[in-house]
Amino acid sequence: MNKLKYAAGAALLASAFAAPSAYAADPVLSIVATPSSGVVGSTIDLDITISGVSDLYGYNFSLLFNPAYLRASSASEGAFLGAAGGATDFGVADLSGTPGQVFYVYGTRFGPVPGANGGGILAHLRFDVIGAGTSTLSFADVAFVNSLNGDITPQLGTKTLVTSAVPEPQTYLMMGVGLIGLAALRRRQVS
Repeated sequence: MNKLKYAAGAALLASAFAAPSAYAADPVLSIVATPSSGVVGSTIDLDITISGVSDLYGYNFSLLFNPAYLRASSASEGAFLGAAGGATDFGVADLSGTPGQVFYVYGTRFGPVPGANGGGILAHLRFDVIGAGTSTLSFADVAFVNSLNGDITPQLGTKTLVTSAVPEPQTYLMMGVGLIGLAALRRRQVS
């Protein structure tokens, strides 16, 4: 009898650990900027990434930013959905028509195939730095679905970018070395 109780208890305990956790973390939608700050006249590349997702079949989102400092210039598909194989579609409904918003970035897989699992880059956006200041980038109009058209609810990350009008110290150093080189060349030609 005791053996039966122990076996039943062990089976119950094993099934509790094998069952999916009700506390599993939601996927995370993030923004990765390269470089992490910018100077007026430069560009900043943003990778929109997802991590910890299961069966991602399609998505859409809008990205909000401060139009006094940044201007969206291009968008391209990330490799995440296509890495699982099969055909994908990617697009942006409005890249630069609405100041301060990249409206309705979308991606989807096609056909009766499973969604993508894990994490990776969904979209790559490029911004021109047009002003000096701080811009918080955030998501709006977010919808993610699995291969059964069920909702996936990711946690939404934000990103703060600081842009400046003054070149960084490395630029001054390079300019100084160039001027010294020009002076030496000029002195050499005069001698």
